Amino acid sequence: MNIEQLDYYLPPELIAQHPAEVRSGSRLLVFDRSGGELVDSRFERIGDFLRSGDCLVLNNTKVLAARFFGRRLTGGKIEGLFLAAVGDLWEVMLKGARKVKTGETICLTDRRKVDFCRAEVVEKRDEGVCQLRVEGGEDFEGILDEIGFAPLPPYIKRTDDADSASADMLRYQTVYAEKYGAVAAPTAGLHFTEELIGRLRDAGVCLAYVTLHVGMGTFKPVTAETLEEHEMHSERFEIDEENADIINAAAEKGGRIVAVGTTSVRTLETVAADRRVRAGMGATDLFIRPGYEFGIVDAMVTNFHLPKSTLIALVGAFGGLDNILRAYDYAIKGGYRFYSYGDAMLIL
Repeated sequence: MNIEQLDYYLPPELIAQHPAEVRSGSRLLVFDRSGGELVDSRFERIGDFLRSGDCLVLNNTKVLAARFFGRRLTGGKIEGLFLAAVGDLWEVMLKGARKVKTGETICLTDRRKVDFCRAEVVEKRDEGVCQLRVEGGEDFEGILDEIGFAPLPPYIKRTDDADSASADMLRYQTVYAEKYGAVAAPTAGLHFTEELIGRLRDAGVCLAYVTLHVGMGTFKPVTAETLEEHEMHSERFEIDEENADIINAAAEKGGRIVAVGTTSVRTLETVAADRRVRAGMGATDLFIRPGYEFGIVDAMVTNFHLPKSTLIALVGAFGGLDNILRAYDYAIKGGYRFYSYGDAMLIL
């Protein structure tokens, strides 16, 4: 499939720069695949479109405060993104990495712009990825708690302002986030509140949790001419026996398996066979694109995705690409807000 088939035009003003004032106050576009109907609603009313016995599957990964700032000893400013760590060696992505030299020492600064710790540039790799040896770097979560900012995607404009950082670290995190490891949020889950989850439970909707640690590959553009030529990124996932049993029991009783977000979809489809899921953990590079046959997912909650991306390929595989592009055109004309902090879609 040619990547141009995944393209659409989005007016820049529809790229949400801030979340809705209340999480569940965002808009919800409901698309019924059986009849092609589009319905405007609000996320707080998602229960109107679910049934007792349905199972919502949520990704409980927790976003690290992965964006950080620092300075070169020569005075130049550094901006980076934490990707992973082994001991005190951090794998990071640095803006303007070509200016930094192997063996150079840089200072990482806290949110008050005060020097916090030093790091040595050990290795430089392609696409701005570097390896740093960080003082006390074994405690990467503790250090990032002091120096880090929410790893917002580049289309959301932010500075290194501490007040904005605090607000974003609250809202760029689901209310059920539990397991640290993501460097990007599973954004479809950002719309849920604890109160809404409680109402859904009371209505007979069951909840199950999977973990997929969202990586920077989520935002990697497709540069190949066709989807078949694109190398899909890999992400770590886990689903335990308890949650696999919840999902399987719901499916056996005729409940719909409703994946919240593309990350939940990828996890479920990675471990699905014969209308069941199996517990397990590992890495998945499953690339879901038009033509894929789904094994367990019956419905999907998702945000609106970037054109020419693997994510729009996934939702196009689920809802039918022509239908999804028609829904996107409807949403654009209706003034829906797009991308990570934007509104949501329910595909039934």
